[in-house]
Amino acid sequence: MSEDAGMIRAASEGALTIEKLEAMTCVCSVGLDMIAIPGDTSAETIAGIIADEMAIGVVNKKTTAVRIIPAPGKKAGDFVEFGGLLGRAPVMPVSTFDSSVFVRRGGRIPPPIQSLTN
Repeated sequence: MSEDAGMIRAASEGALTIEKLEAMTCVCSVGLDMIAIPGDTSAETIAGIIADEMAIGVVNKKTTAVRIIPAPGKKAGDFVEFGGLLGRAPVMPVSTFDSSVFVRRGGRIPPPIQSLTN
């Protein structure tokens, strides 16, 4: 995100959201990369975002990754300057739905089962 001027512009204008980026992971991307989020985002919300990306990877049998960066003192719409090649990124809003009940259930996400595709 922070390294692509077009994506930065789209996110700044509200045309690109975290949910849209997750959907793009299903077809053409490898995950959420260098995305700034509000500094007060809960650990459970971050865990929920990571679980979404893991599920996409398991279902599509591909590697996915998450590099989201809580920006202390920043809120959605602000910008974060990473400097150098990492550039700058708009702080993107995250879902306001509470994922703590889901995250606290524990458990594990199984690896893909290849035999189901034969």
